Amino acid sequence: MSSDPRPRFHLAMPVHDLAAARAFYGDVLGCPEGRSADHWVDFDLFGHQFVAHLDHRAPTPVLTNPVDGDDVPVPHFGVLLTPPQWNELAERLRRAEVDFVIEPHTRFVGEVGEQSTMFLLDPSGNALEFKAFADDAQVFAR
Repeated sequence: MSSDPRPRFHLAMPVHDLAAARAFYGDVLGCPEGRSADHWVDFDLFGHQFVAHLDHRAPTPVLTNPVDGDDVPVPHFGVLLTPPQWNELAERLRRAEVDFVIEPHTRFVGEVGEQSTMFLLDPSGNALEFKAFADDAQVFAR
């Protein structure tokens, strides 16, 4: 049982190749692998349970919506990290020469909700966002 009192999410997403998913989520993002079968694999995505399910169909086209000058992919999923975790992950992804959809940067600078963010696609075309708020108390601020 986790000592963190906050609930963890469980997210199951389609991937087209489990070996590519293992390489991306395990090696590139550094997510420890959990249980698996021949058609799915669990990953510890920063304390949350992410399950990659094998699905050979073509990816759903990614749409975008403008947010503070960026074309944000929709749909997407991701994790809110602490600023040190976010910086460490951004460096890890740069070293891995990941192609970012939106390069790591800070948006809403000096405004309520200031946050560092980055977007990338997994090998199956699933869009991911990782972000960190300058002030965690502003995650839901209006």
